[in-house]
Amino acid sequence: MPKLTTSYQTNQRLRRTVRKKRAGSQSVRLRPSDKNMPDLRHSQGFGKRAPKAPRRRRDSRLTYVFIAVGAAVVVFVASIVWYLNRPVTITLNDAEASVRINSTIEQVISSQGLELKPGDLLAVDDSVLEEDAGDPYAVTVDGKKISVDDAATLELHGGEKVVVEDGDDTYEEHSVDATSIEPQLTVEGDGPVQYVETWGVPGRSEVWTGAVSGKTQDRGVVREVQDCVVRCESVIPDDEDNEYIALTFNGSPSSETEEILAVLKEKGVTATFFMAGEDVEADEGAAKRIVDAGCEVGSMGLTGDGVSGLDNVTLREQLEAGFDALETATGSPSRLFRGPLESFGDAQWAAAMDLVACNVQWNIDSGDWLEPGADTIASNVLDYASNGSIVLLTDGATDGQMLEALPMIIDGLLDDGYRLVTVTELIATDDDMPTRLAKAEVGMPRGAALPTLQDSEGETDDSDAASSEDGADAASNEAGEAAE
Repeated sequence: MPKLTTSYQTNQRLRRTVRKKRAGSQSVRLRPSDKNMPDLRHSQGFGKRAPKAPRRRRDSRLTYVFIAVGAAVVVFVASIVWYLNRPVTITLNDAEASVRINSTIEQVISSQGLELKPGDLLAVDDSVLEEDAGDPYAVTVDGKKISVDDAATLELHGGEKVVVEDGDDTYEEHSVDATSIEPQLTVEGDGPVQYVETWGVPGRSEVWTGAVSGKTQDRGVVREVQDCVVRCESVIPDDEDNEYIALTFNGSPSSETEEILAVLKEKGVTATFFMAGEDVEADEGAAKRIVDAGCEVGSMGLTGDGVSGLDNVTLREQLEAGFDALETATGSPSRLFRGPLESFGDAQWAAAMDLVACNVQWNIDSGDWLEPGADTIASNVLDYASNGSIVLLTDGATDGQMLEALPMIIDGLLDDGYRLVTVTELIATDDDMPTRLAKAEVGMPRGAALPTLQDSEGETDDSDAASSEDGADAASNEAGEAAE
């Protein structure tokens, strides 16, 4: 017979255990004696330990950290949004206005509530085809007129001076029959240094034919012509403490060139030698030795003969050949030019002014080519010397008289307090002369053109017009600085 255990006995033991634990500790541990009794330390009889109580202090700290980080991110994003949309101040129609940075003109017009009247659409004869069909507004920013298309994208960053006005009238689409007005040449002043002071810019007249109205209208001159001015003047040094003179030699190289260089070296001075391209090609070493001695070289064209009888194409070819010969011999370019026999006049300037930095003549002629004797040659220079003078001497054509006079000339000028320099150095002492002359820069500014000449009756001489245009076409397209 099975042995039965009554629930009463079990309950009695359980009560005794509970009473003992209550008397000795706040925690209660149940100790069932029957294996079938549920263990109260486990939940729902699944055999797993009950979860620990949450650590409320650590969780609360993490919550505050997350809140702080989130707030910082919000502030950072808000500051970026504000910076990208911050207000800036502009001057709008002579009054200060606050606008959002990077606003376009159209956005400013909208935000400021400007009421503007559009222009009209005009026919080629200025009659109105359609009202309010022109530009919606007219804008200038910092004094520069802005097109309507650019105004839609141009962004303002603050500080700009903006003027917004009613729109301009615009013309109907039309074809244009244009006529170029060629610049004329004038030569002004008196002096040994000749250069282009003002470059010629063609004018333009137009005849319009409207695509809508069908009308034809002569609009006359739409761009005024700018005539070309060649300036001739003397060098006036601006150095108050020193006086300057340039010695120049024609006809180099010769059998006397080496002796001339020896005298210049002994005296510690420099000079400028003008040479024909053919002579340079015959003795390239002479040109190199001149440059190596601290002196400078200039061109007299290809042959050293007069150039007044040459057509424009031949003139340009000979000038280029002379300059190329110097550069080949010396390794450095030179665009100083001396018209042989004073033959570089108005016609030559008109045909080739873009090839020559300046035409260097003289204001003291030593007369050595007349072979009057060394003393007379020296007196011709010393008696007329002045600050800024350019002296003409001849290399190798005076039967030794110039070479004999040269030490006397140099000593006399040095004793009188002059500094003997090259032509380029002399030009650089005159602050009123363009700096491009001292740098021997050539080439026409963009948009300029070679001028035409007028005969004595005021009619344009077009005899060499075609050859002039052909010869100067490449030069007229070169990028250049604005004409001085």
